[in-house]
Amino acid sequence: MLHRIDNTTSSLPAEEVQELRRLLSGVAAGSQDDLAELYRRTRTAVYGLALSYLRNAHDAQDLTQDVFVHIWDTAGQYRPTGSPVGWILAVCRNLCLMHLRRESRQVTMEDQEWHAIPDNCPGLDSQERLLLQDALAVLGEEERRIVLLHTAGLKHREIGQALGLPLATVLSKYHRALKKMRAYMEGDDAR
Repeated sequence: MLHRIDNTTSSLPAEEVQELRRLLSGVAAGSQDDLAELYRRTRTAVYGLALSYLRNAHDAQDLTQDVFVHIWDTAGQYRPTGSPVGWILAVCRNLCLMHLRRESRQVTMEDQEWHAIPDNCPGLDSQERLLLQDALAVLGEEERRIVLLHTAGLKHREIGQALGLPLATVLSKYHRALKKMRAYMEGDDAR
């Protein structure tokens, strides 16, 4: 499992980026089929980011739906020169922050909430998912978001865009998180 997380060169293939751009263009033109396909391809990353901000599986599911409703309404604002996933996650991040401001509260995430990570997380079987959840528990909130988004297939640059962080910060927090997770898995206490 760690080889999947430690693969810093993983990114979406150029064909996938082009397809996401095409889907966003179709959504802007009013295609519900393109919205459904966009949802299918990006919902795991959107849900993971929403869960990391809201720390409540039910709220994260609701907000994930809100993200795609918002995309339906604003897809025409996307410019194809930018990352489609970065734009989608920026929408998610903004809606999460608005939700948190509305709620005016910080909630703590229960360990069982991490088990709500969607079953279709790319490249992980159930045993790897449990191991990942245990290892994620030793990380700080921002480190956990970065690792989850990278595990969902996002490039570090896209994670920085989604979280509003400089690339250097994302990289350093990601590598620090990997060290903590490795230490945990090897039985050392790196908290």
